[in-house]
Amino acid sequence: MYRIRLFAIRHSRTFEVAYQLLERTMVALDPLFSRIGYSRVEKPVALVERGFKSLLFDCKMCGQCVLSSTGMSCPMNCPKELRNGPCGGVRPGGFCEVKPEMKCVWSLAWDGASRMKHGDKIGVVLPPVERNLQGSSSWLRVSREKAAALREARSARKAALAKSFPEARKIEPAAVPLAPERDEKEPGS
Repeated sequence: MYRIRLFAIRHSRTFEVAYQLLERTMVALDPLFSRIGYSRVEKPVALVERGFKSLLFDCKMCGQCVLSSTGMSCPMNCPKELRNGPCGGVRPGGFCEVKPEMKCVWSLAWDGASRMKHGDKIGVVLPPVERNLQGSSSWLRVSREKAAALREARSARKAALAKSFPEARKIEPAAVPLAPERDEKEPGS
């Protein structure tokens, strides 16, 4: 497992692209997941997610995946489970103070992040782990949140356009008289 984890960190740029494609696919599947019901889809998706991420990243399924922010190095592999950087006990060569045979997760994270296109996200301070999400699918939750944000943005654009159109008709001069809007009442009716 440890060698595969090191491989994933060395190839973090490739995994970053794969994650972006997976995210787009999951967001595109939102209408289907909504029809089926997210609660019904949770277990199968979490099972697949656990399989892939356990093999590649030695994932602990915390439910709040930050691999794309930490150079594909899972901070939950730290014996102290530090989420925002290394402890003060990193040994020479970047080795862990608790497990001297293991490279510090955060030393590896910085290495992986330096290879990624969006590696600067490693500097963002992450919130503490919510233990109630442990075992749940972070893929499903993130894609659901992004799909909801996209729906909200689309409806806001439509509402803004619908709201501005009657105003534009009043302001814009026309060569021919315009028919009244459907919701406007004609004089005398």
